[in-house]
Amino acid sequence: MPPADRFKLALALIFALVSCSTGTHEIVLASTTSSEDSGLFEALLPAFQRAHPDYRVRVIAVGSGEALRLAERGDADVVLAHSPRAEEKFMAAGHGESQRPVMFNDFVIVGPEADGAAIRGLRDAASALARIASSSAPFVSRGDDSGTHAREREVWAAAGVRPTGSWYVEAGQGMGAVLMMASEKQAYTLTDRGTYLSLRDQLLLTVLVEGDPALRNQYSVIVVRGAVNLEGARAFTRWITAPPAQKLIGEFGLERFGRQLFTPNAGRS
Repeated sequence: MPPADRFKLALALIFALVSCSTGTHEIVLASTTSSEDSGLFEALLPAFQRAHPDYRVRVIAVGSGEALRLAERGDADVVLAHSPRAEEKFMAAGHGESQRPVMFNDFVIVGPEADGAAIRGLRDAASALARIASSSAPFVSRGDDSGTHAREREVWAAAGVRPTGSWYVEAGQGMGAVLMMASEKQAYTLTDRGTYLSLRDQLLLTVLVEGDPALRNQYSVIVVRGAVNLEGARAFTRWITAPPAQKLIGEFGLERFGRQLFTPNAGRS
């Protein structure tokens, strides 16, 4: 073997030994784009890794539907999702070892200040979407099988509307990208409040409809049955549902927005 190749091999062995000696194991967390876009993980993950220095979390931020599909394929150890019906099917099919509530916030309907569809102040989300459809006001949908998209479809169904036409745009994007698109188009959209608040200063959108009980947005953590890093998934689940992490979740957003973006509810419904 030429000296240069022997040197490269030696370096590779050294790096491998160093990596093994750190004892760091990767946890793959499939999570919603809203958790990522809101900035929540920037607050939570450093605290988790201080408490568990032997683990490193890699986040795959996608819609809840795709997060659950990743887990079903064995490409994630733990899931943080907000699509209750899809989660029920996932658990019923035996793909999850455990499911626990973590936190909730709410969905809101945002749109341009001019509010051409006249939905401002409505407390019934279905009535608001019916007005948007009847006026053919532009609406941008996630269109990505996420928890937000699933909830939007439920509200359209409650309104008795099947949205079609040039006024209805399915973006196939995460929440942050959809909010930016809606702002550019001066369109309406359904969003979780946390992501909207985190981007509010960049948007020409305002909250027009809120407070409907149908817009509650529950997040749960699921340990994937047979996960590659099962112990890491269990450790993350224990940590995020324990009082220190629940306190961090409850405090997140207070300093920047003057209000919490998520309400912790581990152990409660």
